[in-house]
Amino acid sequence: MNRITLGIVAFFGLAFMLYWQTQIKRSEIDAVKIPSTERPDFIADNLRTTEYNQQGFVASRVSAEHMEHYASSDITHFSKPVYLIYPENGKAQWQLSADRGQLNKNTSKVILENNVVIDAIDIEEPLQSLSTQAVTVDLTTMIGTSQEMVYITGKGFMIQGLGLHADLNSQKLSLLSQIEGTYEPY
Repeated sequence: MNRITLGIVAFFGLAFMLYWQTQIKRSEIDAVKIPSTERPDFIADNLRTTEYNQQGFVASRVSAEHMEHYASSDITHFSKPVYLIYPENGKAQWQLSADRGQLNKNTSKVILENNVVIDAIDIEEPLQSLSTQAVTVDLTTMIGTSQEMVYITGKGFMIQGLGLHADLNSQKLSLLSQIEGTYEPY
């Protein structure tokens, strides 16, 4: 009976040690696998900011209801952003607004999504408003692109097309495909 008791104790002791080792290894693996949810480095509500270029001229003005900045990736997320873009000549010509926005300082690109509207500041501009669901603007080259449906309204005309390439410095705009338009002189 002594051998049987000793065998049972040895069996359960070995089982316990194996169980203990697997739990230790599993906890080490879980500790490595746990994705760290990145938290913003700072948050702002009702934000208003002005960015200047190297010559000291205003490059852009941004306002937003809510902003979160992540320093590790140098990305800033905006809720209800409004951008005033200042091309090379230094005068604000376009106001960009959307439901959501993202600024990547590493690439100097702004991505605007959901109900994107680009309005001309000057009421004398032939092109008054452009709307789409997403647009990316490179703040270095002032080139905006979109692969979404784009709707343009101006003085006496309406145009729609799929895809956009716009150079805000030279004020040249191209719709890429499926272009339709109407012109009504006023």
